[in-house]
Amino acid sequence: MELIFATHNQNKVEEISAILPPIIEVKSLNDLNFTDQIPETSNTLRGNALIKVRTIFNKFQKDCFADDTGLEVEILNGAPGVHSARFAGKNKKDEDNIDKLLRELENHHNTNAQFRTIIALIYKHEEFIFEGIIKGKIIKEIKGDNGFGYDSIFQPEHHFLTFAQISTREKNKISHRAIALRKLIDFLKGKI
Repeated sequence: MELIFATHNQNKVEEISAILPPIIEVKSLNDLNFTDQIPETSNTLRGNALIKVRTIFNKFQKDCFADDTGLEVEILNGAPGVHSARFAGKNKKDEDNIDKLLRELENHHNTNAQFRTIIALIYKHEEFIFEGIIKGKIIKEIKGDNGFGYDSIFQPEHHFLTFAQISTREKNKISHRAIALRKLIDFLKGKI
């Protein structure tokens, strides 16, 4: 089974490809030579995932999925949330987003947070939504070299290391994206 993953983010493609069973072949937007940026204009993760998946389905008319993920910090009323990738501004790097978040948390003791992923799937012209959440906290110093985004400052519940300190294999067992993806896989297994 071939599925288009509506992303240009190679880190996400590698992370998801490592979790999917070999029977599902993932094609990224790069594989399809689709270089346009899809505007994420919704104020919700679900809305952005649907915008992306509908855009790609309308273009290629093939089964596809898209995700949107946000880091939601309790004391910041869920921010950066849907704006996680652009928290420090458009065209900023992960380091800039991390710096801004740590500055905003400087005077707060409550650093409870969660990562939330929404996956939108269009399969045989029908839309389906899958969600994954992992709770944890923001630590106030960068730790680890693996991962991307906020991984180096996010410590999942019941763990002593950040996402950036554990292997990709270990992260793929517990992450928000892995939880949502397992729901997607269980759904697809019933269709194969």
